[in-house]
Formats: sequence, structure tokens, C-alpha cells
Amino acid sequence: MFDPKEYIASLPKRPGVYRMFGAGHELLYVGKARSLRDRVGTYFAAGNVNPKVQALVQQITAIEVTVTNSETEALLLEYNLIKAHKPRFNVVLRDDKSFPYIHLCVEHEFPRLVFYRGARSAPGRYFGPFPNAGAVRDTLNQLQKLFRIRNCRDSFFANRSRPCLQHQIGRCSAPCVGLITREAYAQDMATAVKVLDGRSDEVNAELQARMEEAGAGLQFERAAQIRDQLAALKRIQAQQVVTAEGHRDVDVFAIVGEAGEFAVSVMLVRGGRNLGTTSYFPRAALAEPHEALASFVMQYYASAEAPAEVLLGSRLEEAASLAELLSNRTGRAVEVRYPMRGLAVRWVELTQENAAQALRMRFAQRQGMEEMLLDLSEQLDLPEPPARMECFDISHTGGEGTVASCVVFGPEGPLKKEYRRFNITGVPPGDDYAALRQALERRYKHVRQGEVPPPDLLLIDGGAGQIGQVHAVLAQLGYGDLTLVGVAKGPDRRPGQERLFVYGVAAPVTPEAHSPGARLIQRIRDEAHRFAITGHRRRRARRYNESVLEVVPGLGPAKRRALLKHFGGLQGVMRAGVADLTQVAGIGATLARSLYDHLHPGS
Repeated sequence: MFDPKEYIASLPKRPGVYRMFGAGHELLYVGKARSLRDRVGTYFAAGNVNPKVQALVQQITAIEVTVTNSETEALLLEYNLIKAHKPRFNVVLRDDKSFPYIHLCVEHEFPRLVFYRGARSAPGRYFGPFPNAGAVRDTLNQLQKLFRIRNCRDSFFANRSRPCLQHQIGRCSAPCVGLITREAYAQDMATAVKVLDGRSDEVNAELQARMEEAGAGLQFERAAQIRDQLAALKRIQAQQVVTAEGHRDVDVFAIVGEAGEFAVSVMLVRGGRNLGTTSYFPRAALAEPHEALASFVMQYYASAEAPAEVLLGSRLEEAASLAELLSNRTGRAVEVRYPMRGLAVRWVELTQENAAQALRMRFAQRQGMEEMLLDLSEQLDLPEPPARMECFDISHTGGEGTVASCVVFGPEGPLKKEYRRFNITGVPPGDDYAALRQALERRYKHVRQGEVPPPDLLLIDGGAGQIGQVHAVLAQLGYGDLTLVGVAKGPDRRPGQERLFVYGVAAPVTPEAHSPGARLIQRIRDEAHRFAITGHRRRRARRYNESVLEVVPGLGPAKRRALLKHFGGLQGVMRAGVADLTQVAGIGATLARSLYDHLHPGS
């Protein structure tokens, strides 16, 4: 039997990490402490009536500690344990997606700027990170408008014989067909890079000088083009409401809310330019705001490189330890501080406003979902609102490229990381019943193995026939008691006319057209349809590209893939001559002639 008083008395007053375990030796919580005895003792103090702390204490069956030499070591050990075990009472950053960058591909004589996410191992320069994909695409769009930098793949570039649409709408200078010299293109690219580096004032001066030079040389059309570039750049700069001098790189963190309901916003400032904010909602059932923020920052920099300056919206005792850890990790000095004056305070205030707005929006979304779930449960006569819903749909074209989708919704909306697609094989073309049976068998085998929790409500896009087929599969797999509903379109196939076929209920349910429950059903069904048709189109496109090449003797799967990759798709292969085809690895002169004759019969 665990005796907290006796255990606490044996603890040293030294820095370290403590681990609290529950029944079955489940790791409930990991914490760090400047003094292990004092910190662990606070959980069991008579005056600690925090309900979340009490909920943890009642489950504790054992505590283990690790003594460290310093608070910095304790902070690092705590981070590693949380990352490895993800205890349910700790702050856990659930969004593990890497951060997007802009990549300057330098291996081509006419380089390009592209969206990039992942390990930065390829040659070239990387600009970022950016807070989200939208910020990257907006920046690329602006640079293409300003400097007419190409955005096409190298394989597409190599096979152009005339300018593409991007040139016609003024977003590319068409280097692929020689409408700009290599030197002039390099000058435009160098200017774009300066903008990405935050050297906009230098770019303004350069463009001004070029415009005057073109005017003096009577190149009035060129001068007018540079004038328009300069005006557009100044408009973009005017939209940048918070700009720093000195081209600073800064990350700003702010947290709002209370235990269990936190929002953390992160503002990225690169080259003095505010690139925007991203909001996160870390799972933190127990931590106070300052503890949650410290843990979040550690997890955030597991996948991102810290800049020279990190600003916090709260005072943290761990700030010095965080700075030491981040400095050691990056190999240069990183300052972590709570600002008191100047532009840094404005950045923190702006980040806090974004965090508060994100939390308000999350609450509003949750309340809307609660209303829809409650109304749906009443209309379907369920004992309580469903906490987890799945919906299946089938998509194909004339029976070809059949794909089934499974989308998942919870109390806060779609759970997109749990969406799944199933490529259907071995069923008669157009047999939706057979396709649905295969998808359900594959999905619910994982449910039966405990890899995926079962839903409270299963929706199928279809009527009584579909749910009969589905129930037979579910019964075979041991899930015949799931609440099963078929969503059938109305007579005009318009939203709001759906009829719901509940398995085991004789008469279909017709929800009120614009009721909250009806809106939820429409949203889930439309999401399942979108997810299915997107997967089907991708599968059909891949099949089409390869099928035309499959009948060429001697052209196996590896060579087909090499051709499509080299020429950027089937259209590039169709445009290629025999000499061009021989440039692909594994394609000799005889095979190239055979392929060309197959693609161009009678030529």
C-alpha cells in the first residue's frame, strides 16, 4: 500500500523528475522539480483542494523519482519522458506535423521557389519556417506576381515549346522558351530572395535605380514594368503592420485558458517580418498555465529550430533552463525572455489576442457541435449524444477505380487524422454493396484488434439495402449491436431532404430540413463523399497514366514510372521525340522507337 507521507519524507531536496503511476503501473504524470520533496509534497498537502489534482492523487499507486544535477537536466528528462510515454495528465502537443518552408532549388540554370515540408537535406536555401501552409502559398503567390519566377516542375519546363498560361497572365517570364535571359532571370530571383530575407528597403532602392536607368536608356516599357513592381512591393510592405528593425528572427509564445482548456498561439517573425500566428490546443488536464507553456515550448522545438530570440507571454521560472537547452541544441545563443517594453511587448500582446480569439472560436465550435449532437440523438431516439461517429461512402466511375472512404467525427468536429481510404479490388465493377462489404471488413478487423475504438454511431451513404448489407458484415465481426443509420437522399436530391434508415426501426426518420441534427448529418455525409471522390480521382489519374503505357512490349512498371517522373506525366511523354525518350534510364533506342510508334500510330 502506497503511503505518501512516508515516501515524501524520504525524498531529497534536490532537482529531479518524478513519475506518478496508477493501477497496472500506468504512467499518469511526469513532472520536474527544483526540490523533489517540496514539489511532490504539494500534491498531498491538506490545503490542495484543486479538483484536477485530487483526481490524479486518488489514482496514484506508486511514485518514482530520478535525481538530476540541475534544473536544466530535469527539464530535458521530463521532456524525453513525456515524448516517449505521453501520460494522460501531462501537456501533450498533438499536432506533430512539420513546419513548412520555401525552398530555393539551385540545381537548375533557371531556379524556382517551391513549398517544402520535411527534412532540409536537399541542396539549396530554405526560408522559414512559416506558421502554416497558407502563409507559404501567399508569399509564393506575391513573389510570382512581383518577379515572375517560374513555378513549374523541371520536367514540364524541359518540354515546353511555347509559353504557358502563367506567362499569359503575367506570373512567369517564360524562361522555358527563351523570353528572358539567364542573367535577367537570376537578377529577378536574387531580388526575390532579398525580399524573403527581409531586405525590402534594399530591394526598393535597387528597383528605383533600375527604373531610372531604364528610363535614361529610353527603355520605357521596361521602366514601366519596374515601376509596377515597385508599387506592388510597397503595397505588400504597407500591409505588414508590425515590422522590426535589424532583421530580427523571433518566435513569440502566449497561452490563455485554464487547465484542460488551453490555447497556445505562436507568432513567427523572420527578418523582422511578422509571418502570422498558429494556434494549438495542447492536452493539459493538470498543469497551470506557466507549466503548460514551458512544456509546450520544449515539445514545439523538438521539430523546429529555435531562432536567436524566444519571447514568452508569461514569466517562467524555467526560462533560463529553456535558454540553456535550446542554445545547446542549436549550437548558438538563444535568449528566452518575458519582454517588458518596446516592439517585443506589442508582439506578445498580439499573440495573446490571437490565442484568446482561437479559444473563443473553439468554444463556439464545441457548443455548436454539442447542440447538433443533442438534436441528432433526440431525432434518432439515442440514449445519449454519440461521442464518436463514422461515415462510409463509395466512389467510382463506371465501376473503375473504386475507392471507399471512412471519415470520423467527435464532439469537436472532424478527426482528420483518423480518416481512412480503401482501394477496392476483386469486386464486380459497379457493385457498391460488395465494395462496402470489403471496406467494412477491412476497417472493423482493426477495430476488433483494438487498434481503433468502435463508433457510437455508424452512418452509411445509402438506404435500407445498404444498411442490411452492412449489418450482416458487422454481425460477423461481432459489432452487430452498433447503431447503424443509412442516409438516403430525398426525391430532388437536395440537402435538407434526407431520410434516415435506422437499422431495426421500421419507418425511416425524416429530420426537419434545417435542424441542427440534419445539418450535422449533411456535413458528415458530404465530408465522406468529398474524401472518397478525391481518392478515386487520384487513383483514376494514376491508372490512366500507366494504362496507356502498359501494352508497350518491354516497358515494365519501373520503366513506366521512370518515364512519367522524367516528363512530368503522360502529356510530357506524348510530346517527347525518340531522342528525348532515350534520355530516360533504361530506355534504349529500340524501345524508344517502339514506344513512340505506339503513342503516335501512323506517324
